[in-house]
Amino acid sequence: MKVGFISLGCSKNLVDTEMAIGLFKNHGYTIVNDPEKAEILVINTCGFIESAKEEAINTILEMAEYKKKNCQYLLVMGCLVQRYKEELEKAIPEVDLWIKYDSYATFWQQIQNALGKQSENAPMNFLDRVITTGENYAYVRIAEGCSNFCTYCAIPKIRGKYISRTVEDIVEEANSLVSKGFHEIILIAQDTTKYGIDIYGKPYLTTLLQEISKIEGIHWIRFLYAYPETITDDLIQEVKKNDKICKYFDIPIQHISNSVLKRMNRKSDGNSIRTLIQKIREEIPNVVIRTTVMVGFPGETKEDFEELYQFVKQTKFEKLGAFAFSKEEGTAAANLKEQIHPMTKKARYNKIMLLQQEITKENLKKQIGKELEVLIENKTFDGKYYVGRSYQDVPDIDGYIYMPMVPKTLEGQYVKVKIIDSKEYDLIGEIVK
Repeated sequence: MKVGFISLGCSKNLVDTEMAIGLFKNHGYTIVNDPEKAEILVINTCGFIESAKEEAINTILEMAEYKKKNCQYLLVMGCLVQRYKEELEKAIPEVDLWIKYDSYATFWQQIQNALGKQSENAPMNFLDRVITTGENYAYVRIAEGCSNFCTYCAIPKIRGKYISRTVEDIVEEANSLVSKGFHEIILIAQDTTKYGIDIYGKPYLTTLLQEISKIEGIHWIRFLYAYPETITDDLIQEVKKNDKICKYFDIPIQHISNSVLKRMNRKSDGNSIRTLIQKIREEIPNVVIRTTVMVGFPGETKEDFEELYQFVKQTKFEKLGAFAFSKEEGTAAANLKEQIHPMTKKARYNKIMLLQQEITKENLKKQIGKELEVLIENKTFDGKYYVGRSYQDVPDIDGYIYMPMVPKTLEGQYVKVKIIDSKEYDLIGEIVK
């Protein structure tokens, strides 16, 4: 039978989708990209915030239409199912099987039962994943769940407590990916800097990075979602001296006001965040720091927001994303008094993003004249440009470098590129002969 997949939400969710694709492929199913051709459709959902839930439900309803055509079975898995399985079963009867995240141990058995077949259970396996992100990079999920219990976040309820994988297990997966031709490894978890505390009794990300960097064939290593309170001096030094690790820190700070951070149950305060950013920039020349901030958290005063605004203005983050507080049922923040009016949240979000737009433009202009090592990835749709990324660009999150007139033989290669112009979020470059 032909199976089509849709993966919603974050890269951590995508890893589950890739393992599910691997299971189907290993059992003789044909994977297709066109839902028109699929006899089985599998949707992996996100249930993190309101907009993600809406997207998931709209996608399920859209895919349910294909049951009037070629699709015989519609299967839905993931975080939304974990949170709302009973309600969803009643509301969308077209779905043949809802698979909760905490029942992935029997994933294959559930699927075969839904298809009316008898089968031995087969576990989801990192080594049998079918990578869907192209030929150059792959995500490696180093831990499951989260134990931070930020008051606005439902992840611990959905995904459970933080559980690290062993160094050996992760290195085996990285070796397997390199043997298949992948040369950029991106480490992900809900909080990468807490990696190993539950197994080894202390933060172990530095050791993990050292072990992965020994693998021949890896060119770039990245780690995302590094919480500020567990970024150690050892980790900063490892990023500084290890040529394979991109000089890039993705640090979700969420806010800078102490009163807001405290109500969020964040472990850092404003001073420690400021000190950390200054230290990273002093230690690592040309480092890129990306962050996310949240506006409109319950009780955020004009003064709190102004402090955040001035901090963003002064710090000039190379990359910054913002989002407005989303009231998620089951979280402590949903019950806090002093909820902020939606219009105020929207206005604060717009103000931060307009500020960052100017900062980004300014930062990109400073790149003109510099030479960067760039991974050539693919052509634009019109065929006029090749698109690449430098150490400064995480796939699907950051901008790109556009280059005219690149020989096709350089696809998937790392080349030296001189930056000749900048756009709103992207750079224009030419290969250095």
